[in-house]
Amino acid sequence: MKLSIIIPIYNEVESLDGLFEELSNLFADESATEIIFINDGSTDKTLSILEEKIKNYSTWKIINLYRNYGKSVALQAGFDTAKGEIVATMDADLQDNPKEIYRLIDELNKGYDVVTGWKKNRKDPFEKKIASKIFNFFVRIFSGLIIHDSNCGIKVFKREVTQMLTLYGGRHRYIPLLAHQKKFSISEIVVDHRERKFGVSKYGIKRYSDGFFDFLTILFLGKYMDRPLHFFGSLGSISALLGIITEIYILYLKYILFDSFQQHVALIIFGAILIIVGLQLFTFGLMGELIVNKKYKDRNYIKEIIE
Repeated sequence: MKLSIIIPIYNEVESLDGLFEELSNLFADESATEIIFINDGSTDKTLSILEEKIKNYSTWKIINLYRNYGKSVALQAGFDTAKGEIVATMDADLQDNPKEIYRLIDELNKGYDVVTGWKKNRKDPFEKKIASKIFNFFVRIFSGLIIHDSNCGIKVFKREVTQMLTLYGGRHRYIPLLAHQKKFSISEIVVDHRERKFGVSKYGIKRYSDGFFDFLTILFLGKYMDRPLHFFGSLGSISALLGIITEIYILYLKYILFDSFQQHVALIIFGAILIIVGLQLFTFGLMGELIVNKKYKDRNYIKEIIE
């Protein structure tokens, strides 16, 4: 396969006729293109309609999940199954225009590893537009990845990028950031975004808090996953240093100002706790380094040997 298109679907029964019509017009005659529909635990007639519609397409398939796991797990299931040299993703709600996949691939062929769409003229409610601007602002500021729309549904990847991704929770929002952390090259082009014709978004207000914590997790893991001692060692050193300074201050009070130890028992205990916590954090960092060291010894970095 040269191209795999992954489309997560959850209760989009009204959109399926239009979706299949567009996909059929574009890709029905391309035997080197597979389309993978991920039924993410739909509770309407989505699955039965999908099963009926793919019968005429030998390279189109359905992955049926046990229940509604969310978009990240659905995409991961598609990545694990896709056979294409290039992998594309898009949403099933008809807001993404599948014609844009060809333009994204043209950009990918310029030497990039990932090309993501930018919904510059976004056809969404005002609340979603503002939330998206704030979200993307923080991604640019704290990650160094300079793109306008990290969470655009329509993207294309080289196959090796999808093989390096691990998606769960709400990490689908940060796919470009995850690829950026692994040193893949990222590009972005403006894509056609259309108004939603049927239904409503499947993501409630809880996505904002979930997205914030996912962002913090990705930043932490991206920076310290392979060097845990840098994180725990820094915190441990600060804690131990503050503890030592506290105990020195107690000695100063005792032997310079001639105060009694009994007047500062709480401060003595506090200093001792800081030192103990610092040593424990440093130990956690060393244990993490041992785990990372074992992981890298077992990892195979060699793609091929040319002689």
